[in-house]
Amino acid sequence: MITRRRFNAQACASLFIPSIAPDRARAQDWPNRAVHIIVPFAAGGPTDVIARLVGERLSRMWGQQVLIENRPGGGTNIANEAVARSEPDGHTILMGGQSQATTRGLYHSLSYDPIADFAPVAFICGYSFFMFVPNSLPVKSVSEFIAYAKANKGKLTLASPGTGSSPHLCGELFKHMAGLDMVHVPYRGAAPAMNDLIPGRVHLLFSGGATLDNARSGQVQVLGYTGARRSKIAPDVPAIAEDGVPGFEVISWYGFFVPAKTPPAIVSKMNADVIAALADPSIEGRLAPLGYESKPDTPEQVGAFLQEEADRWGRVIKEAAIAVQD
Repeated sequence: MITRRRFNAQACASLFIPSIAPDRARAQDWPNRAVHIIVPFAAGGPTDVIARLVGERLSRMWGQQVLIENRPGGGTNIANEAVARSEPDGHTILMGGQSQATTRGLYHSLSYDPIADFAPVAFICGYSFFMFVPNSLPVKSVSEFIAYAKANKGKLTLASPGTGSSPHLCGELFKHMAGLDMVHVPYRGAAPAMNDLIPGRVHLLFSGGATLDNARSGQVQVLGYTGARRSKIAPDVPAIAEDGVPGFEVISWYGFFVPAKTPPAIVSKMNADVIAALADPSIEGRLAPLGYESKPDTPEQVGAFLQEEADRWGRVIKEAAIAVQD
């Protein structure tokens, strides 16, 4: 005998199954042609290198070419918009990052929504910054730097690879939490900023693990690390949180994103495959020495993390009155 409850359940199921069947079928057929990973920066930089490492492994897994397209410029907005407007079929992926959490605050007008127009896929890796100062500065620790900067209010400079960049925002948060008054000096990249830090023309620079060679060679001092705990690649460098600024923590990160209307089944398969690719020892062996760490997050976890980052950095941008000319 078919009861009303059982009939209703069967009716609901019959309505539900056809709606997901095409989604599953598309996921089984995907990818059926080359997949493009759009990188918002020029070739040869860390973002590009990581995208190529992961892309090469995914190409073998999928049996399709994974092509890396570099579309620099516009503070990542050129690449972001291109992916947001692309066909939502899983064949165009954005190598996104912290800029997706900051563009809304930095730019007064955007032709796309850096959160709503994307579906999060997977977390690729995260890394924290090291705090570099010139040898000529009479300090040997984060706490000494803070004391010196307060004694020389408004006289020290914070260098960065550019206004609104992750190291710049990291520096602004450090200034705010430490109660410092410093002048921001933007450069066109980390290399020219480091070139001016070495002779002491600027006084502070936050930069990634690849820059540690400058400290190891004795060109500059490294005082602290922006992670919650000390870095495995430089365990002798204290976390800033343990030497001067309790609670201070900053990470930068990379992740894969696709257009918002991409079928969930494709997103789910892509997530599983990216996690499998990152577990490959050959990739981990390339990322770990530079301080990059990956973790197997779900698309939902990546989305929640992106929103948290957007809220956090939105406050920093507003408090520091940072703006990039549109």
